[in-house]
Amino acid sequence: MYKETDRTVWTGRVDGSEKNCLRYHQIVSYQSIVEAKDAVVLLSFDCDEGVRRNFGRTGAKDGPVAIKKSLAQIPWHGVNNIQFVDVGTVCCDDGNLEHAQVLLGEKINILLQNRNIPIILGGGHETVYGHYLGVRSAVGSTSKIGIVNIDAHFDMRLDNQGASSGTMFYQILNEDRNANYIVIGIQAFGNTKALFERAQAFQVKYVLEEQLTEQPEEIWKQQIQDFIDKQDVVIVTLCMDVVNASAAPGVSAPSVFGLSPQLVRKLLRYIMQFNKVISFDICEVNPSVDEGERTAKLAAHFVNEVVYQLAKKH
Repeated sequence: MYKETDRTVWTGRVDGSEKNCLRYHQIVSYQSIVEAKDAVVLLSFDCDEGVRRNFGRTGAKDGPVAIKKSLAQIPWHGVNNIQFVDVGTVCCDDGNLEHAQVLLGEKINILLQNRNIPIILGGGHETVYGHYLGVRSAVGSTSKIGIVNIDAHFDMRLDNQGASSGTMFYQILNEDRNANYIVIGIQAFGNTKALFERAQAFQVKYVLEEQLTEQPEEIWKQQIQDFIDKQDVVIVTLCMDVVNASAAPGVSAPSVFGLSPQLVRKLLRYIMQFNKVISFDICEVNPSVDEGERTAKLAAHFVNEVVYQLAKKH
């Protein structure tokens, strides 16, 4: 269920060994979960069992490797001498999603206890439930956890027939009175009326895709800040199906009216600057349907943006 880093994915062009010539594959280090301390840490979750249960296009379990291969090529502009560490992979090879999510949570808890900032590479968006379990274990039962989800979908289906990539936020809110939820980029016709009603019943905050694209950015920035101000800690999750399908074709559920990459980058730059943000995950990159590796490359650049923002405030 857990394996060490495959170092062969961290290869690429070499422009020199001087500090200002380096790329990610030249600065990444490899440590175990317990060894990593005071670093920005990559942890992979090779799983798309939740997508399979949700009747989506499977293949996201191969997303972490695809993202790493693209990230490896990006020039390193890190600041504050931050350590960037790959600690390996939690796997779900036997279909036991629930066990894999618990294991992912255990690993994230250890990373947070050792003052790391975890970046989790999914996998299907079921990744976020394990992410949440780890943060809850690390901060205790009484802390208010705010979850900021950049996504086209609420993912609040009932879990009567088991967990999937469409149930995670219902599970969290149904189990945890100290968890709060905001979704940025909701597609009005990507969610049923029942899901909007369920979101309202759980007092979920959301910003529609057209509100992001048609209103001044000061409005959505204030909505996000108002949400974050009420939390003790914040975790951020990005589902790649929020991006327009022309830029991110390799996902389980492509969005024809999705957000532009530039807008998602602007969202990440704004959200990640808050000191309450302690972790991040990115999900739903599916290499089996990814034309020209466009989605994996875009995801890698989003991860780079997050690393840079985290390093600036570390």
